[in-house]
Amino acid sequence: MTRETAQRPVSQLNYSPKRERISGFFGRHIIRVIGALATVYLLLPIAVIIVMSLNKPAGRYNFTFNEFTLDNWTNMCGPYGLCSSVTLSLQIALAAAVAATVIGVLAAYSLSRFRFRGHGSANILVLLPMTMPEVVLGASLLTLYVNVGIPLGPLAILLAHIMFCISFVIIVVKARLAMLDANLTEAAADLYATPWRAFKRVTLPLAAPGILAGAVLAFALSFDDFIITNFNSGNAMTFPMYVWGAAKRGVPPQVNVIATVIFLIVMVLAVTMSIVATVRENRSR
Repeated sequence: MTRETAQRPVSQLNYSPKRERISGFFGRHIIRVIGALATVYLLLPIAVIIVMSLNKPAGRYNFTFNEFTLDNWTNMCGPYGLCSSVTLSLQIALAAAVAATVIGVLAAYSLSRFRFRGHGSANILVLLPMTMPEVVLGASLLTLYVNVGIPLGPLAILLAHIMFCISFVIIVVKARLAMLDANLTEAAADLYATPWRAFKRVTLPLAAPGILAGAVLAFALSFDDFIITNFNSGNAMTFPMYVWGAAKRGVPPQVNVIATVIFLIVMVLAVTMSIVATVRENRSR
């Protein structure tokens, strides 16, 4: 080693242009690569569902792709009871989403805009249905219904779904309200707007994306719930319960068709929400 080399800093001795280019490339693209891999991991099961919805199984079990067909899409009802279970799940999910959204928006507005006695306890109680295991929640609701005298069936399922969907709506809407400027409501009051008119004309339009997101989340949670529904369904047959029962003798390919349709509807809603939010931001500028 020469005298000049010995006097150089260690960082210069270990410097390599090729190594620097490689580390710079990974530093710039590693987040994108990880994001792409995570997206593929999430969408892979959905891609399998879409592909298997176009399959004509050789036997009862729709596990391997046998032959391409569109018969599953032209005959979506398939075996007996499939369409009736989907209709019941849609009815319960829509009703639960509407009720949970109305109650959740009012509760989220109260918790985010007002301070009252028991405010901290109310925030903790909101999280309980989200953190409690569904097995415990379903069994507790079953005990409550039996003691109160509420018959098991669609009504019991609807009440249970509204109860645990409200928490999710409150969390989503509160996050949206936290992003809004509270001075806008005060400005509306300075312009002689009543609290209801300020909420209707100012807060509600600005919180609309969060409200819609909470409603879609409540609909999805209600539609695919199985554990709580299984405890309180009685003789009612929802779509998840139909799939669970059909899995013992072979899930029909029409189930994949219905799942694909629901996925496409949710994707259209998500894209529409994104476009509307972008247009509003551009107009506000």
